[in-house]
Amino acid sequence: MESLNSIAFFVQAAETRSFSDAGRNLGVSSSAVGKSVSRLEERLGVRLFHRSTRSITLTAEGSLFLERCRRILSEIEAAELELCATQQMPKGKLRVSLPLVGMLIMPAITAFMQRYPAIELDIDFSDRLVDVIDEGFDVVIRTGLPTDSRLMSRPLGNYHLQLVASPAYLNHHGTPTEPADLVHHICLQHKFPSTNKLEEWPLKCVKDAPELIIPTSMTSNSSAALMDVVLAGLGIACLPDFMTQKAIERGELVTIMDEQIEHQGTFRLLWSSSKHLAPKLRVFIDFMIETLFAEQTELQINMKRV
Repeated sequence: MESLNSIAFFVQAAETRSFSDAGRNLGVSSSAVGKSVSRLEERLGVRLFHRSTRSITLTAEGSLFLERCRRILSEIEAAELELCATQQMPKGKLRVSLPLVGMLIMPAITAFMQRYPAIELDIDFSDRLVDVIDEGFDVVIRTGLPTDSRLMSRPLGNYHLQLVASPAYLNHHGTPTEPADLVHHICLQHKFPSTNKLEEWPLKCVKDAPELIIPTSMTSNSSAALMDVVLAGLGIACLPDFMTQKAIERGELVTIMDEQIEHQGTFRLLWSSSKHLAPKLRVFIDFMIETLFAEQTELQINMKRV
């Protein structure tokens, strides 16, 4: 039992990068965590952390040991769950990383919280590519294809990028009909927060056409900020359809050059393949699959019936 406690202390310290924070989460003192980890290092004969006065970081041996320890704790959690009544409501802390698209995801998150009040969500909003396992996330939602073989993946739904502008802007500046026209317009561009690189507009390539350099009148790492500016009639932006759909339906925005755009992205759920599907994780995965793109799924079903 002492070994299991040491493993739990070690994992918590590794995930928080702090003995103090680990102790606070575990309800013990920081010195108790530090002494437990030191005894574990002595027993293993290796150093698990590099220590300084300000922080702790994992050694190479510590990183290797961390993955095994998470599996051990996951097995214990799974064993405990199997012994509990199967009808017991899912509960416990669920650490989730979500992209910065709250307008798409938050309605599903709030609905999930209403259905499963015993699950404590710890949500991190970020567009950077997090390390699901090393950073201790239970599940993340991201776009693109998974590249980590340690992860399981389930698609949630698709989205498309669109060029949009307000009717007022187009009345004043004219409507571009081909990509080359954009050089005469006010273009609002999104940059990725992790790299500060501009997101390319998915314009179809024309053979032998000169390289198109889209003017940059404004850049922002927030799609929500670009949405506000384009609604104010101050330019053209390239935004995902789930963000613009309602504004288009209200007549506040219109799409332009639809035939010149070629894009489809996919949102996916990712979680560690070494994790047992604890009830809290299983119901989150099932709920997001059923809820997040529910309207899109219903439309696809109706189209198949036709």
